[in-house]
Amino acid sequence: MPFVSPDQMITGEPLPGWHGRFFHAEHMTFALYEIDAAAPSLHEHHHENEEVWNVIDGAITLAVGDEKRTLRAGEAAIIPPNTPHSATIVGACRVVVADHPRRDELPGGIGQPG
Repeated sequence: MPFVSPDQMITGEPLPGWHGRFFHAEHMTFALYEIDAAAPSLHEHHHENEEVWNVIDGAITLAVGDEKRTLRAGEAAIIPPNTPHSATIVGACRVVVADHPRRDELPGGIGQPG
């Protein structure tokens, strides 16, 4: 199916206040997060997927490896595979996160609800 509407996306809240909508393409996973101002930060972690964070509203601080930057609407970060990264909430924001290859452990992935 080449088109995905919001009602076809799987919803999930991987952390309190991180309201997500997810969908999976053959080789990629996409998440739209609407993050509350009081939501907890995302702990440092890494995974085998390349990940791109694109801020579409508000701001969020990302640490990628040894670098840290506050990204505002229109800015993006590219996180190479196996690179430690974390996110600190600075206020309410909306972020699109894309992963390659797809992350089947996220909602709607193979073996996951949805």
